Amino acid sequence: MRFGFLFCIFCLMISMSSSQQQGPPGEKGVPGRPGPRGPLGALGFQGLVGLPGPATTCGRDLLGSVGRDVESLIKIIAKLDDAMSFDFVRKVNQKYFVSNKEKGSFLKAVEFCSQQGLELALPQSEEENRILIQLIGEDDKRAWININSRKAEGNFQSDMKNRPLTFTNWGERQPDESIQDTGCSMVTENGTWRVTPDCSQNIYIICQI
Repeated sequence: MRFGFLFCIFCLMISMSSSQQQGPPGEKGVPGRPGPRGPLGALGFQGLVGLPGPATTCGRDLLGSVGRDVESLIKIIAKLDDAMSFDFVRKVNQKYFVSNKEKGSFLKAVEFCSQQGLELALPQSEEENRILIQLIGEDDKRAWININSRKAEGNFQSDMKNRPLTFTNWGERQPDESIQDTGCSMVTENGTWRVTPDCSQNIYIICQI
């Protein structure tokens, strides 16, 4: 009987030993809830600079405006530099009337201004006409103006480059209808214009920039 008791204990121990052995893995369970958020990590390195994007209309307009302003300023400076080379200067709007108070024929006046890269003076408004006569000398109140000297090429209604006049201030009975071919125009002391058939007269030369 003792032997049977011991045998039962032996069988029980074997049974318990076999029940403690690990079986094969079971099926994957359902994922659990996310855990709490961890602390922030260290900052990474700064990335490379990206390529420039396409130019916008606003950018092009701004650059174009600046370019035009610079170009305009360069032209004004160039005009001022040219004007300062003369003894007498009068500015009106964006134009300068300049003179050395020299006199000569109409042809000499045209050639003199042309050699300076300029044109013979020609007022294009009442204000310009008034400013121009401020450069006329005290002893002779006349100066040549840049109007076509050939009546046949426009009846004295265009400049020396055949551009139509946009302003005139002809005196009474001017331009002189008796002049059939060549006549040269001048401005007089009171600001009125007139044509003379004698283009060799020695009167003031005024150019414009």
